[in-house]
Amino acid sequence: MSFPRYPKYKDSGVEWLGEVPEHWDIRRLKFLCDIQTGDKDTENAVEDGTFPFFVRSQTVERINSCSFDCEAILTAGDGAGVGKVFHYHKGPFDFHQRVYMLNKFRDVSGPFLFHFLRENFYKVALEGGAKSTVDSLRRPLFTNFPIAIPPDDEQQFVVGLIAAESQKIDELVAEQRRLIELLKEKRQAVISHAVTKGLNPNVPMKPSGIEWLGEVPEHWKVGKCGFYLNILSGFAFPSAGFTEDETAIKLLRGINVGISRLRWTETVYWRRESNDGLDIFEMQAGDLVLSMDRPLISEGMRAAMVQPSDLPCLLLQRVASLKTGSLLNAHYLLGLLSSEMFVAHFSPDTTGVSVPHISPEQINNFVIPVPPLTEQEAIVAFVSSQAVKLDALTAEAERAIDLLQERRTALISAAVTGKIDVRGWVNAEGA
Repeated sequence: MSFPRYPKYKDSGVEWLGEVPEHWDIRRLKFLCDIQTGDKDTENAVEDGTFPFFVRSQTVERINSCSFDCEAILTAGDGAGVGKVFHYHKGPFDFHQRVYMLNKFRDVSGPFLFHFLRENFYKVALEGGAKSTVDSLRRPLFTNFPIAIPPDDEQQFVVGLIAAESQKIDELVAEQRRLIELLKEKRQAVISHAVTKGLNPNVPMKPSGIEWLGEVPEHWKVGKCGFYLNILSGFAFPSAGFTEDETAIKLLRGINVGISRLRWTETVYWRRESNDGLDIFEMQAGDLVLSMDRPLISEGMRAAMVQPSDLPCLLLQRVASLKTGSLLNAHYLLGLLSSEMFVAHFSPDTTGVSVPHISPEQINNFVIPVPPLTEQEAIVAFVSSQAVKLDALTAEAERAIDLLQERRTALISAAVTGKIDVRGWVNAEGA
């Protein structure tokens, strides 16, 4: 849907805002509302508190005190949320001492001002900001921020359009997210069936003797992992020797083991010395590693294949390297470890309440199906080809979500700054 421009524009006198409709006003924020900060601190938050507690993030905490009961806009006064965190609220609430509250709106509706600030204030939020350990918002910069103000009826048109279009976009985004979840389920089903039942639906089956596994192809073997692989537990590197120097070698910790791949968002390093005896703990491309500390996350077991881009890295304690022998394909084992059926079987074997973990002995005792090696390779190839197709569909859905969110942002920005005239649309809807 496209919208026309207004018939006439004028220079707003604000560089980032540019031209605005000729009949719109430019007003400073301080003339449009009252502005003040709170008097509460983070420690005042209560998990099951009665009222919303606005802090310096998008997450709204809870609290048992209520300093205000009104229509308000709240935004971060310092920290990473400056220029990014905005909340619109009606009703009782309390707020942090470094959060700005805007209320008692004059000549502007609260929802219109909320949308205008959220879409535009970040453009100048840190201009002249006092930077020390965090970015802070100086009050004069905030109170003197210029706002483009249309007549009251047009403000309502803009707010109505944003609400209606946002609802449509939210519904479309929800559909894409449901599709992504279905694709994840499909991927899991493909993996689980292939690694436990094989690729030939007509092959004779036999009882595996294992409850979680059920029947397996008649010619498959069933045995303990210890017969097919060797386990190497990571070295107990003392944390005092950890460094953030990226010229040293990455330490592969449990936190770095995700589902099927390693993730290096939280990385520490170790500086090697000659004859330090650590060669055995230096990983190679193609090594299969398994987290023994918190081994499960919501998506499944934390097992991954080391890629060339992960190197060099050293194996830290509570992570196991699984070296498969000649009868077991490492990629097949990774698929098995990643299957929902195996995770359901494995979960009761984790020990520890606060920090669930497993031991090398437990890994050795995992009972797994073992097809002939050539069949394992065929299963790996099939699963890989299906994963490529499902990943492509998932990526397409994620791109659709990004485009929808970009459209929402562009529409709101254009509407609140007068770059499009939405009056005809509102009237056509019978408003």
